[in-house]
Amino acid sequence: MSLPNARLASSLAGAALALLAVGAGPAGAQGVIAPPSEGQPIAPQPPTAATIDPAAPGVPAQPGSAQPRMIGPASVADLADRLLGAVVNISTSQKVEGGPPRDATPPLTAPDGSPLQDFFNDLLNGKEGDGENRVQSLGSGFVLDPSGIVVTNNHVIADADEITVNFADGRQLDATVVGVDPKTDLAVLKVESPTPLAAVRFGNSDAVRIGDWVMAIGNPFGLGGSVTVGIVSARGRNIQAGPYDNFIQTDAAINRGNSGGPLFDMYGNVIGINTAIISPTGGSIGIGFAIPALLAQNVVDQLREYGETRRGWLGIRLQEVTDEIAEGLGLPNARGALVMGIIPEGPADNGQIEIGDVVTRFDGREIATSRDLPRIVAETEIGKTVTLDILRKESLDAPAKPVSVHVTLGRLEDADETDAGEDDTPADADAAAPDAPAAPAPNATLGLQLSDASDELKKRFDLADDFTGVLVTEVAPNSAAGEKGIEPGTVIKEIGQEAVKDAADAREKLTKLKADGRRNALLLLADRAGDLRFTVVPID
Repeated sequence: MSLPNARLASSLAGAALALLAVGAGPAGAQGVIAPPSEGQPIAPQPPTAATIDPAAPGVPAQPGSAQPRMIGPASVADLADRLLGAVVNISTSQKVEGGPPRDATPPLTAPDGSPLQDFFNDLLNGKEGDGENRVQSLGSGFVLDPSGIVVTNNHVIADADEITVNFADGRQLDATVVGVDPKTDLAVLKVESPTPLAAVRFGNSDAVRIGDWVMAIGNPFGLGGSVTVGIVSARGRNIQAGPYDNFIQTDAAINRGNSGGPLFDMYGNVIGINTAIISPTGGSIGIGFAIPALLAQNVVDQLREYGETRRGWLGIRLQEVTDEIAEGLGLPNARGALVMGIIPEGPADNGQIEIGDVVTRFDGREIATSRDLPRIVAETEIGKTVTLDILRKESLDAPAKPVSVHVTLGRLEDADETDAGEDDTPADADAAAPDAPAAPAPNATLGLQLSDASDELKKRFDLADDFTGVLVTEVAPNSAAGEKGIEPGTVIKEIGQEAVKDAADAREKLTKLKADGRRNALLLLADRAGDLRFTVVPID
């Protein structure tokens, strides 16, 4: 995942998705504090909370519960005091080739003797006398190891020439990059300190519940050491920032400059890394996103050990299981990941997994959607033999049955862009094809004109010589099939999970579905590139 530094256009709430680094250029278990003198963790302390005793005089009884009702932390001062020393500000600078001359930038001036003038000079011109045009950026981070390991966002330090880590006690240390992972927007830095640093540890983000109190500490707009409190407002958010989106959403105020800063639970555990916000203005409106700690910890451990990520690879292409597809496959619900392709010579190309299988569990972990599987596979150890629980429908009338298969994972290389991700994109609507007819042809079915593939049609639609299936040559305007993204040149491979031999066989199968009272037809389609997808088309 490679994230830009400016606000990104987003369809979410019609607002803007903003990364949290500040600047004109590229910047943005038991978690406890270790004292600088010892580098050992302090035992976590439970938060102070205000409660109401249902049995107290004058307080109405709470129906259905005899437990005190927590109304929020009375104070987070003690917690913040323990954590502030491990949260750092990160400043970067980058040389800009061919930038505008310095005299082209209107100067910012302050009253004589004001310390702000030095700040303005640094902001516009970089280091005085270096003879270069430079841009600067500010972000946040936190010390993970007393030896000097610092975690932040990749977009905070991307392309930086110089990285400086600023501590709460005023110290400034130059940092080197241990490793970065653009796909999860994480970076690991190293600083050299003569004494152990205050540090925090990752917690269990999977244990965090919606409504739990959280605290963010960071460097919003360059104002270091800022503490804000809120709750976890949602989990598992997909903001389309990368292939492994699984963000924690919070209403704790985070702004530009908070990028890379920690999101703590009320025991001092780092349960997230603040990364982006939804905002029409660039400021907090109470919708912020943090990378879950369990995802981050796996990436950080690999960057520290190898300097790069080493992700597991299954070698299948996936599609979302919609309600319509679940009904067509005879599934109990619309959960799991639908297998739509198997990468030749990949780990899954062992004869056990079939197109149309629905993966419901991977290595004992539930698969709720098609986006869950690539992330969980990526987090799994390379070379591990895992069990996949799948549902397989072998015929139109038989229900899907559970099957278990075993696969030894390979390594996902950077070039394998689609091998671990889902593929539910409709065929390219702009591909060259004859114009649709004004009305369906006389023997059209589902608004489609079907044909066996002749040599002329293979050449016309650029089909392989070993073509199998039925070719769609025309699509009626405003038909249900057209609305499902079916276009001329699409090949129907199966109907109701039964292979079709020719156009006559396809019409016969559709006629039988209608006679059996079926309202929809489940079609397995192939586009011109050979990529497969399921779609459901109403019969009437």
